[in-house]
Amino acid sequence: MTSTAQAPKPGARTAHPDHLGHVIFIAAAAAMGGFLFGYDSSVINGAVEAIRGRYDVGSAALAQVIAIALIGCAIGAATAGRIADRIGRIRCMQIAAVLFTISAVGSALPFALWDLAFWRVVGGFAIGMASVIGPAYIAEVAPPAYRGRLGSFQQAAIVIGIAVSQLVNWGLLNAADGDQRGKLMGLEAWQVMLGVMVVPAILYGLLSFAIPESPRFLISVGKHERAREILAEVEGTDVDLDARVAEIEGAMKSEHRSSFKDLLGGSFFFKPIVWIGIGLSVFQQFVGINVAFYYSSTLWQSVGVDPTDSFFYSFTTSIINILGTVIAMIFVDRIGRRPLAIIGSVGMVVGLALEAWAFSYHLVDGKLPAAQGWIALIAAHIFVLFFALSWGVVVWVMLGEMFPNRIRAAALGVAAAAQWIANWAITASFPSLAEWNLSMTYVIYTAFAALSIPFVLKFVKETKGKTLEEMG
Repeated sequence: MTSTAQAPKPGARTAHPDHLGHVIFIAAAAAMGGFLFGYDSSVINGAVEAIRGRYDVGSAALAQVIAIALIGCAIGAATAGRIADRIGRIRCMQIAAVLFTISAVGSALPFALWDLAFWRVVGGFAIGMASVIGPAYIAEVAPPAYRGRLGSFQQAAIVIGIAVSQLVNWGLLNAADGDQRGKLMGLEAWQVMLGVMVVPAILYGLLSFAIPESPRFLISVGKHERAREILAEVEGTDVDLDARVAEIEGAMKSEHRSSFKDLLGGSFFFKPIVWIGIGLSVFQQFVGINVAFYYSSTLWQSVGVDPTDSFFYSFTTSIINILGTVIAMIFVDRIGRRPLAIIGSVGMVVGLALEAWAFSYHLVDGKLPAAQGWIALIAAHIFVLFFALSWGVVVWVMLGEMFPNRIRAAALGVAAAAQWIANWAITASFPSLAEWNLSMTYVIYTAFAALSIPFVLKFVKETKGKTLEEMG
């Protein structure tokens, strides 16, 4: 606390913590939920063909088992905010960690296809919670001067989680001599792949006991003294802590709780700005990005790639995803959201069109011709790179910025729900579409990537450098 004789410091906007490393640790621990988000979302990639063989199911039923986790994601995301407001951010993280652990054990030891699907829903609920609580908690504990950089930990953790899951899958497949149903530790290899998530899930739970509760939540439940202690910990002791507590309390009292009713208006049910947010979410998914993370090993095997090599290519794709995300984090504030989105769309059109062309060739002895096979592989990496450096990051940045203050929370909820629904539509439809015509499936994804360009040019406004208040 500052003494009364001392002039108060400028405040939170210029606050610098006494121990920045500790604040980084707090943000990284919270972002562990993002790591599990990425890991659990994509680990199923290594088990798709084994599940098909183990339970003798067709493409439509298999797709539902893969996609059903997204129903849990939507429910988890919709309820996490209320749970966190009622019992606290840390307790919410601990519930998610328990659900991740239960899902990992249940998925590794299923009795039948239906209970595997059930454990996928449980894991999806945890993903949905982690997708909401991680960014919210980091935003509430991060000093404003570092909020952008610390906030990016969540997205970085997600793409690292995707990469690690593919690396683990590849390592376990090698240990099982290239057979997804080969024996490892008394189980089939795919079961071990799904069960390994127990390790990061338990680590997430343990880390949640090592970080403080959000000052904002503590103030909301009347624990002002504890809130002061944590503000001193994360913003520095030279800040006027009483003024900070009063500032947060005042902001909370004056907040307008946006509701669904606030979004209504205009010619087509929702206000135009809400439709633009929905459009961004839908285009982000309809280019088929999650096919690259849920089905890539199956995709490569379907065109004759050896299973072990297909797992390795899934891992290299996820490394490209990390690289693209880093590029986006560097340039999103430099060149702006719209230019980055358009650059990404153009690159995705090229990558997807090349994949569609390569997959149009007939298989020879169960494989694509060598030239087309290499072009398909390179094009897939081009597609993921351009998605990651643009739409993967830009959409979330814009959804957080583009809505007026009065409707921001409710509009963001609707746009996020649209994203989960679009994700489900692509995930559930891919196996059947690929069985029908793999090349035409990629033509459809190419068309959506191409349509995203005029959509951005006509409807999306640049938000770079504007305050949130200017959005209203």
